[in-house]
Amino acid sequence: MEDLTAGSCAACDGWVPPLSDAEIEALKAKLHPDWVMGADGKSLVRTLKFKAYAKAVYAANMAAFLSDKEGHHADVRFGWGYCEITYTSHELDRLSENDFICAAKLDALLA
Repeated sequence: MEDLTAGSCAACDGWVPPLSDAEIEALKAKLHPDWVMGADGKSLVRTLKFKAYAKAVYAANMAAFLSDKEGHHADVRFGWGYCEITYTSHELDRLSENDFICAAKLDALLA
């Protein structure tokens, strides 16, 4: 998919083929450079830093709104000065294109 923000999340019913390492790297290259692979190797993680609490809450709410709209739900942690967003395809127990679509859409909202 050329522009990830133009995509929509597909239902993860276990039929989605796994992404190869090359596909993951190609999709990751389309995201903000702050996205990193999770320690489990099955997730994308971005930590946003702020100088106060309210902006961290706003970012968490933005990620929650986007996740609900796309039907692909992020794990969100936040507190004073930070908001950490993690995308993974829980049903598949690995990354799917959905994770990259949502990460790209969040990047666009944050830009």
